[in-house]
Amino acid sequence: MNPTAATTAEAATTAEAATTAEATRPAGTGRAMPPGFVLGAATAAFQIEGAAHEDGRTDSIWDTFCRVPGAVVNGDDGTVAVDHYHRYREDVALMADLGLDAYRFSTSWARVRPDGGPVNPAGLDFYSRLVDELLGAGITPWLTLYHWDLPQALQDRGGWTDRDTAHRFAEYAVSVHEALGDRVRHITTLNEPWCSSFLSYAAGEHAPGHTDPAEAVAAAHHLLLGHGLAVGALRERDADLRLGITLNLTVSDPADPAEPADVDAARRVDGAFNRIFLDPVLRGEYPDDVRRDMAEHWPDGLVRDGDLARISAPLDFLGVNYYNGGATTGLAADGRPADATTPQATLGGRQRRSPFVGSEHLRAVPRGLPTTAMGWEVQPEGLTRLLVRLQQEYTGPAGIPVYVTENGAAFDDVPDAQGFVDDAERRDYVAAHLAAVTDAVAAGADVRGYFVWSLLDNFEWAFGYGKRFGVVRVDYDTLERTPKTSALWYADLTHSRSLPGGEG
Repeated sequence: MNPTAATTAEAATTAEAATTAEATRPAGTGRAMPPGFVLGAATAAFQIEGAAHEDGRTDSIWDTFCRVPGAVVNGDDGTVAVDHYHRYREDVALMADLGLDAYRFSTSWARVRPDGGPVNPAGLDFYSRLVDELLGAGITPWLTLYHWDLPQALQDRGGWTDRDTAHRFAEYAVSVHEALGDRVRHITTLNEPWCSSFLSYAAGEHAPGHTDPAEAVAAAHHLLLGHGLAVGALRERDADLRLGITLNLTVSDPADPAEPADVDAARRVDGAFNRIFLDPVLRGEYPDDVRRDMAEHWPDGLVRDGDLARISAPLDFLGVNYYNGGATTGLAADGRPADATTPQATLGGRQRRSPFVGSEHLRAVPRGLPTTAMGWEVQPEGLTRLLVRLQQEYTGPAGIPVYVTENGAAFDDVPDAQGFVDDAERRDYVAAHLAAVTDAVAAGADVRGYFVWSLLDNFEWAFGYGKRFGVVRVDYDTLERTPKTSALWYADLTHSRSLPGGEG
């Protein structure tokens, strides 16, 4: 979509009309979840598994990145994480206690095919044991193939800037299916390719920590090509497999709907964050305006004949990760049009830059909404707007359902003497966003499930262990797990199938 100034301004006016109270409203008592709605929780391999060099696993790009001075807060790493590799039975028992319908987890490429080479049977056997444990507990395994842990050996050959990596990804996908496909029927190819391209190769915030806009554009395309090649290979092997992709999406509003520079800024963010992935996957094309915005950094010959047909192969579902929306301005702090040169910044001793390739001059504008410990605004109504927009413009015409595959919040948890955390803010965040999902369903959006992020406190990428998203607390010294108030609330929901109120 190429949003016009009128449609973008209209959306912004809707957002502006939402008061702070509305943005954080608790779910109403008795609001029933849709029939058959899946309630689950999500994690990622590198963030929880640990066992970094056990049973044949070799370094991923995140193992390497964690060793770079200043890359990760406190120099934290995933060597132990929360030791899920050895404690998975305990963790599955927790899931059963919470009444989860499904568990979304990722396999580690560096564990399954270390160094991007031959299959490692010991690595696959871990996931086979995990799947059996889940099925034995009545929990549906929902597998993600790539949650950012590219084998370092493949990065040494160019990583996602190298077209060959897309083909290696398809091989890896087939290897996982060969081992688990008899029991795992839902497979997501990629998680949040925006993060593993623009945040990783342009902004320098995620592994491998590069700051080259052209590399980021190339990585984005090759990630999508890998997705398409994997879908094709898996469909050929197993026609009944349910396949999808997960995109992190936002709601982009102009800071001032009457200011043309802000309307254009919102269009640019929507293009560089949402449509650069939605359009090739669901429409078989890159948006013209995005190509123009990124023209200076778009590599010649990047998109080859047949690429977009592979990337837009039919899917069975779209996964949506939503944490917050945002308002953007194209004006400098002094109110004049911003210079389109690239601002640079140094944080933690390392250079960072904007992930918005070709639009580095844009600025986010706070709106007075509550924020999480990440500094992200709390905007549940944005999720409703996003899901309705997807239904009207993308998933509805494509005839595929949506699952909210991640939604959650970090807050400054304070445990009591027994390690229990009364995280009322997180409970109300989840309740408000689940209410927003039911609003979208009432408005016609085909949304069939919700996975809270995250089951456990864990390694939060560049923030190390300093930010906690889990509904279950992990004591990082003892690795003891303690369900928080939010977990107990979620367990009530999974059993009642009706949203309780935001208090008590």
